[in-house]
Amino acid sequence: MKQAKWFVHPITVFILSTLALAISLFLYIYWYVQVSTGLKSVIDYYRLDARQFFEAQTWVVILILSLLVAVILTGILIIFIYNLKTLQLYRLQHTFINNFTHELKTPVTSLKLYLETFAKHELPREEQLKYIGFMLQDTERLSENINSILNLARIESRVYKGHFTQVDLMETIERFIAGNTHLFGNCKIRVENPSNEATVHPVIVPLFEMLLMNILTNAMKYNLSGKPSVDISLEPGEHALRIRFRDNGVGISKEDRKRIFRKFYRSQSDDLVTTGGSGIGLYLVQQIARLHRGKVIAESEGPGNGSVFTLILPRKTPKGGPKGGADESD
Repeated sequence: MKQAKWFVHPITVFILSTLALAISLFLYIYWYVQVSTGLKSVIDYYRLDARQFFEAQTWVVILILSLLVAVILTGILIIFIYNLKTLQLYRLQHTFINNFTHELKTPVTSLKLYLETFAKHELPREEQLKYIGFMLQDTERLSENINSILNLARIESRVYKGHFTQVDLMETIERFIAGNTHLFGNCKIRVENPSNEATVHPVIVPLFEMLLMNILTNAMKYNLSGKPSVDISLEPGEHALRIRFRDNGVGISKEDRKRIFRKFYRSQSDDLVTTGGSGIGLYLVQQIARLHRGKVIAESEGPGNGSVFTLILPRKTPKGGPKGGADESD
């Protein structure tokens, strides 16, 4: 959560609200004890109609006290909203710590078991290679989780260094997939550009590849079919370039579609797969899209019907580093 400015900090608001309450009580006592007594003596001295004066004074008191009460209620409302957001953030962080601890502990426990097996038993070469393969998968999972945290911290703190480069996005996607066949070997990925129009667009290449990695690994992770598939379609337009990622995965419920891009949020689909996410991947995807002045939207016909993630990039992207004043150097 961003640090609140001093004049909306809950402590400041509480002090001001208390002062407003104290002032309102003081003014009430002052006006009705001091001013009313003095005004009554003047009215008696000049033999004036007391009703006109006290009626006017009453309305002034009501107006000022109403303003002070409004200030007090506003202060209480701000404190309530702030505490509500703090509680929500605490719950999200608590959930994230529990989930992410599990994400780290599971592969570590698995690695320990395999190493103990190697230490206690003489295994044939074939068995050794099988266990080594499992260990490599666990280390890859650990590395992926750690990199997600590091990348998220760099992007959120706006210290990620990079610059926009004009690249052909279709070639970039195809090159990325070809360079990571060891990760997507079991997934059928097709890339197409139905319009055959140019797909050259300025992007920060490392961040764009990070976005691709998260979307494609999600499509494989949240998939119960025997053969995961992702159809990537590039649709250049006059004002924006759209890249659609259509998979045959478990789909997204209507409730989750509104929340899956929130930080630390875990969807209902996590209960369907053995290796649920940490709630960072799609949030990171959305942040990368925003750094490119774009956005990602999710669509699905419901659980079991696959998902469609659409990256929308505006045609005019400002020159220089990412939003937030990031450096232009690599």
